[in-house]
Amino acid sequence: MTLHFEPVTRLTPEEIRRRAAALGPWFHNLDLHGVRTAPEHFLGDYPAVKWRHFAAAIPADLTGRSVLDIGCNGGFYSIEMKRRGAARVLGIDSDEAYLAQARFAAEMTGETIEFRHLSVYDLAFLGERFDIVLFMGVLYHLRHPLLALDLIHEHVARDLLVFQSMQRGTAVVEPLREDYNFEDTEPFDRPGWPRLHFVERRYAHDQTNWWVPNRACAEAMLRSSGFEITAHPEQEVYVCRRVDTLEGAGAVYPMRGPKA
Repeated sequence: MTLHFEPVTRLTPEEIRRRAAALGPWFHNLDLHGVRTAPEHFLGDYPAVKWRHFAAAIPADLTGRSVLDIGCNGGFYSIEMKRRGAARVLGIDSDEAYLAQARFAAEMTGETIEFRHLSVYDLAFLGERFDIVLFMGVLYHLRHPLLALDLIHEHVARDLLVFQSMQRGTAVVEPLREDYNFEDTEPFDRPGWPRLHFVERRYAHDQTNWWVPNRACAEAMLRSSGFEITAHPEQEVYVCRRVDTLEGAGAVYPMRGPKA
């Protein structure tokens, strides 16, 4: 049985503001009983402003479902999943500061959510699969982004993946053939060819922005890792179902050839 607790109201707005400030700076601009955690956020009411564009693409009733929120940050999406009745929500992040924010936000909203200090590369240690996996705003912060998608497929995704990544470059998607000849170099120069742009130093003043895909690349990476795109409700957001991977794909490659 899932327990839902009443939101914590014993703290005054000033006390909430003090505790939130002590945990800052925040990237999630949450509304905690009228107190904004990041009132000067450069994206405004983020991530709620983005959530409103794709919330309808996720089942409104998650009763009995389990949810894994990878890179949960301040806990916005974890809280929204719990509000939809998810039986279990686990948020993971590699940043202890974000986890402290998420735990405080969950406490203030009265939602029972588990948060753990874990990297996307450590998903195998969880030893379980989840009905819905959220992978929002993480891909471009990773040194090894395709490996992360492969690990999600192999170890934790049971059904739905909700994916979001910053994208740059054209939104044109080049139709791809099954194969190309070695001499056929022209397709690589087409704007809609899948491209993953590498950031050697910083982008948007953030040293953790390593890779930025164009739209074609984001979609191709999802397909390659075994996720069928079923909805594209927002420019950067995809709702996918887990399917079998392509031959030879995956985080652990099968042996092939005469020694296999």
